[in-house]
Amino acid sequence: MRIRIQQINVIVGDVKGNSALVLQALRDAGNDRMDLLILPELVTCGYPPMDLLERKAFINAVQTENERIARATGQTALLFGTIRKNGESAGRPLFNAAILAHNGSIVDVVNKTLLPTYDVFDEFRYFEPNRKTRLMEWAGRKWGVTICEDIWNNQNEHNYHTYNLDPADELRNLGAEVIVNISASPFTKRKPEMREDMLQRHARRLGIPLFYANQVGANTELIFDGISSVISSDGKVLVRLATFEEDYADFEWPESGEPKPLVSGVRIKPFPGSEERIFRALVHGLSDYVKKSGMPGKVVMGLSGGIDSALTAVIACEAMGPENVLGITMPSRFSSEGSVSDSEKLARNLGIRLHELPINSILESFLEVLAPVFGDAEFDVAEENLQSRSRGAILMAISNKFGHMLLNTGNKSELAVGYCTLYGDMAGGLSILSDVYKTEVYAISRWLNESFYGKEVIPWNTIQKPPSAELRPDQKDTDSLPEYDILDGILKAYVEDQLPAGMISELGFDIDQVHDVARMVDRNEYKRRQSAPGLRVSSKAFGSGRRLPIVQRWTEM
Repeated sequence: MRIRIQQINVIVGDVKGNSALVLQALRDAGNDRMDLLILPELVTCGYPPMDLLERKAFINAVQTENERIARATGQTALLFGTIRKNGESAGRPLFNAAILAHNGSIVDVVNKTLLPTYDVFDEFRYFEPNRKTRLMEWAGRKWGVTICEDIWNNQNEHNYHTYNLDPADELRNLGAEVIVNISASPFTKRKPEMREDMLQRHARRLGIPLFYANQVGANTELIFDGISSVISSDGKVLVRLATFEEDYADFEWPESGEPKPLVSGVRIKPFPGSEERIFRALVHGLSDYVKKSGMPGKVVMGLSGGIDSALTAVIACEAMGPENVLGITMPSRFSSEGSVSDSEKLARNLGIRLHELPINSILESFLEVLAPVFGDAEFDVAEENLQSRSRGAILMAISNKFGHMLLNTGNKSELAVGYCTLYGDMAGGLSILSDVYKTEVYAISRWLNESFYGKEVIPWNTIQKPPSAELRPDQKDTDSLPEYDILDGILKAYVEDQLPAGMISELGFDIDQVHDVARMVDRNEYKRRQSAPGLRVSSKAFGSGRRLPIVQRWTEM
């Protein structure tokens, strides 16, 4: 039997477009004489469809395409993920399903058993779970078909929900000769190795091969890395597909024995290193965000001469092309010489357009208007924030005038502790670095110069100088915050690992500093609720996967 696993990049809600991608993949597999094509979870509607699943017209459109896809099958069978209606009067109206189609008709259907409802996942809101485990029997073989969470079963990065059943175990006990998992498993920076280890352990424990097809592409905040694979019964990785790219692999499964790749040579694509994988994820996320949203394809951002805006500009150039990136540097009386000169050097290195628009006159006008109210009050955060909001107004004006999407350049460390200004530097259509700590920003920037480009693209002065918002004389970030290696260590422990203060302190952090950072995180929830959507690369990002009340009085850690 000749089998192809394929990862394709679909768009949430583009039912006809996604169907066209499925049908093209089916034609290609047929032309290459494949017996079976395996595609990922929910390829007809995209993942996550969210409340589109509450619209009857949407559900009907997907069902129509399911039937059209099934009619298009011939000698090559197709296993694909989609939604289907629940015909029972009780329960939720839909199933998250895997359909097997062959010779023009639907041969079999299985439904997802374990519905993740934690972090960014909310499937129990929409889907009825499968209640009875059963095999697919086709082409003389017994197939144990699972859908994403069915095979993770208590092995996620954070166990928000544990299950009292294991669908893969139950399928093996029923006589499954193979486990197939069709998936829409979002990327996080630690997930590729963890996911593959989990799949290998399943294959070894069950003693049967495992076929894994995962989605690739980005939909809003979620980035899908692909890395579909085929694993032998002894846990050996036979095939590992590309990261952040559409890809496929063909293999043969003889009547007796293990699956074997059909092409000679290495079909195991290497995992990117830590800095590279985050960088590629962000490039992939921005590119798909713009393309799939139907935007004109041009972006604008403020360039401050600092590390965050520099890295954002590099990501934008890789995602959009330098001809589609516009930089604006907006010095004030507090800006250092490097604020402009480093921005100019970065723009030359990247080949992007740059305009210098000083904000001194705007700030003076604001202060003149506010003088009757401010009186003799000392210069403080109000005047600091006026600078940031002046810059935000300029950038939004340019965005409106020319149709360029404004990129927010703030990082996760700043967003966590509220070191950012509402309606100022928090403005933007997408926050590229909102899930990237400041220390990671520096690490990725050094990697770009030393390894990716092999030359100075981000000015070394930008990387080496102390970070500063430059909103008052001689300001440094450390005036208000701990050193970033300390801050980020506490933030990761508190936000991602969700550890209490005592355990964070045991990691080597001062307990008073831990409490100070936690208070800053908690009291700035209102800011994050108003921030631009961001790209998720960690196990706990700010956004839909972290839901905390703004009005609350819980202060214990």
